[in-house]
Amino acid sequence: MAHPHARSGPPLPESARIHVGTAAATAVSDPAGRIVLWSGAAEALWGYAPEEVIGRPLAGLLTTDGAALLHRDGHSVEARVCVSPLVASGQPGGFVLIAEAQGTAEEARSGAQDPGDEALMRWAFEQHPAHLGIFDCEARNLKQNRTMARATGLREEELRDRHLGELVPDAALIENDRWIRQVAATGEAAQRETFLRVPGEPKPHAWTVDFYPLRDPLGQVRAVGMSAYDYSQQYESRERLALLSEARTRIGTTLELTETAGELAALLVPRFADVVTVDLFEAVFGGELPTSVPSGPVLLRRAAQRPESPVWGCPAPDGTRWHPASSPVGRCVATGRAELHDLTDPHVTRWFADDPTAAAELRASGAHSLITVPVRARGTTLGAAVFLRHSAARESFTATDLAVAEDLVARAAICLDNARRFTREHGMAILLQSTLLPRGPIMHPGAETAARYLPADRASEAGGDWFDVIPLPCTRVGLVVGDVVGHGIGAAVTMGRLRTAVRTLADIDLQPDELLTHLDDMVTHPAGGRGDGSGAGAVGYDAIPGDVGASCLYAVYDPASGTCTLARAGHPPPVLVRPDGTAEVVDVPAGPPLGLGSLPFEAAELTIPEGSLLALFTDGLVAARGHDIDERVDELREALTRSVPSLEELCDTVLESLRSGTRTDDVALLVARTRVLGRENVAEWNVPADAAAVAGVRKQVDERLTAWELEEAAFTTELVVSELVTNAIRYGTEPIRLRLIRDRSLVCEVSDGSSTAPHLRRARDSDEGGRGLFLIAELTQRWGTRYTSAGKCIWAEQNLGRSSRTAPEF
Repeated sequence: MAHPHARSGPPLPESARIHVGTAAATAVSDPAGRIVLWSGAAEALWGYAPEEVIGRPLAGLLTTDGAALLHRDGHSVEARVCVSPLVASGQPGGFVLIAEAQGTAEEARSGAQDPGDEALMRWAFEQHPAHLGIFDCEARNLKQNRTMARATGLREEELRDRHLGELVPDAALIENDRWIRQVAATGEAAQRETFLRVPGEPKPHAWTVDFYPLRDPLGQVRAVGMSAYDYSQQYESRERLALLSEARTRIGTTLELTETAGELAALLVPRFADVVTVDLFEAVFGGELPTSVPSGPVLLRRAAQRPESPVWGCPAPDGTRWHPASSPVGRCVATGRAELHDLTDPHVTRWFADDPTAAAELRASGAHSLITVPVRARGTTLGAAVFLRHSAARESFTATDLAVAEDLVARAAICLDNARRFTREHGMAILLQSTLLPRGPIMHPGAETAARYLPADRASEAGGDWFDVIPLPCTRVGLVVGDVVGHGIGAAVTMGRLRTAVRTLADIDLQPDELLTHLDDMVTHPAGGRGDGSGAGAVGYDAIPGDVGASCLYAVYDPASGTCTLARAGHPPPVLVRPDGTAEVVDVPAGPPLGLGSLPFEAAELTIPEGSLLALFTDGLVAARGHDIDERVDELREALTRSVPSLEELCDTVLESLRSGTRTDDVALLVARTRVLGRENVAEWNVPADAAAVAGVRKQVDERLTAWELEEAAFTTELVVSELVTNAIRYGTEPIRLRLIRDRSLVCEVSDGSSTAPHLRRARDSDEGGRGLFLIAELTQRWGTRYTSAGKCIWAEQNLGRSSRTAPEF
């Protein structure tokens, strides 16, 4: 090996001349004696890698007396050495040192062709690509190979009998000392993974380190071996795969739009990026799709960001931000393609010119790399996600990172679109329910009522809970609460159909158990499923799907008698709070849920003192995950007994008392405080089954109307009483009772023990009878028939504001 402008000095004697071959080592220095060239043979002879020796004094390769070579590990090597000056253009150009291990070149070549085991072992250790080291039992360095020397930047003589952590302060190296002592003490191998930044590297790398005991022939641990491998590339690949795997389970756990976007950002910060933002079109937040993608500046609303106060991209107070068409966000939204940029790219420079605010924020943050990815689902762009790195310890994004970001956003986009669609359906279901349910308190003379409906939290779809207060004839009131199994628009629609069916059945004055039987028949036998092949039937048979599951509680309260009749179909029983403050669960026979068919329903009747509180509710109020339902019912009873100024406030108190975290089901609550009509407003008579008694009954009715100062209603009332009592005597059975009720209207009821119902017909001119019910229908506001457990009751109702002294013309 020779310097290009050098010539050799005086020729060496033959005995000193080196036969340059595979065993010859050559080193060249500059005029100051610093090594500038280093051959491969020199590396093998001295043990120094080029980067370790370049720039060091040439004289340092020899022992102090110059009699031998000084190996890297400190031992001397017997060798033949020749040092000769180099001359360039008449000036000293440096020195060349040629050395050959003791023995002739032929011997060296012979040794290379047939090395001994010791040489092979030494070569294997020195030249192994892994970082190898040997330590004593106190973690002091004994020996290291070239790979480790290059990593630490220290010579072996600098490390010998020293701790690595002393010379290269790092927590990971200090921890290594503990592991070495542990292996020396236990005699068991160990492995650890750690992050370590070696000298000359800009960032920490991922390392896997093995520690293993070195034993003598007697099995005693004499030292500890360590091998370290830099597996940063494999680690980064593993991290990318882990991110993609976690994305499947961590993104889209809810159907909440902002939470889903937040899950994407939380997954990637700080593992993938320092800042992540997700911005969507305004329409997406309302459950709609963007009408079109603008070609100019883009207005997006922030859905999520990590960290909470990012170093750039903060939206306006209303959550929106304009992105110029030249910005990476504007371009990726317009083109539907992801982009990767360093902050020095020409595209970014143009963006900074159009958006000085973003330029100032990014420059102040030290950002150096960003990725923008369009959020696209089912062929529609919903917004954009931005990934930013500003930490000096992180490398810029790569093409591999871009592919990972696209994959992650594609997964998140499907979840975001699912959340958007749920938002739309959830809003429609809530709107539908709110239009079908009663609004505000319902005033009724028989009871003061208040109600609350709470949809499930947005994490769940809207359910089919419902309630209603139905005014019934004869001052009675119907209270109903129901629950449709399922969620979404389908459940809301079915709820509306059931509510309509209950109102229709209540209008024909059915008893609670009979009403539930008819309602169950409607659910069990939908259109075309009644078995008669006609596909026709009673009203409502084709309105409710046959596979629906629902529960219902129906109660009828009569303020004239203070009695309440109840029946339930798979529904929780109500709670009754008496005036003295005692609360109890009403014992109502449990009927099957609606839709099972062929199973009977039973009604219960109880007398309720005036001022009592009856609470009807759906199971969403008392059912809570992790709570015993009996304990929850006890909490409900306690909440209902609290003293509050109004029923409206009582409803709020109950809901607040029974709140238990996330609400996964709808809640419907209906409370009614009962009223009883005073005895002065109700008159009752037992009527004997004798036609002669009709005149006496008319007289008694006339006297009562006079006492009530309702003389203007006497004519019509006497006619109604005569017709109804006569029909009961003629066609009914005992006992026969007459009852007058004075409230906002005047009600006349005649009951008997027969279940035969009268019907209205038009009499011919020659007929002597058959005009009674026709007259009643014409003279009263309304009339009807209801069946009781003892028979039937025919009633007629008059408006007290209508003068009835003179009969109308027919």
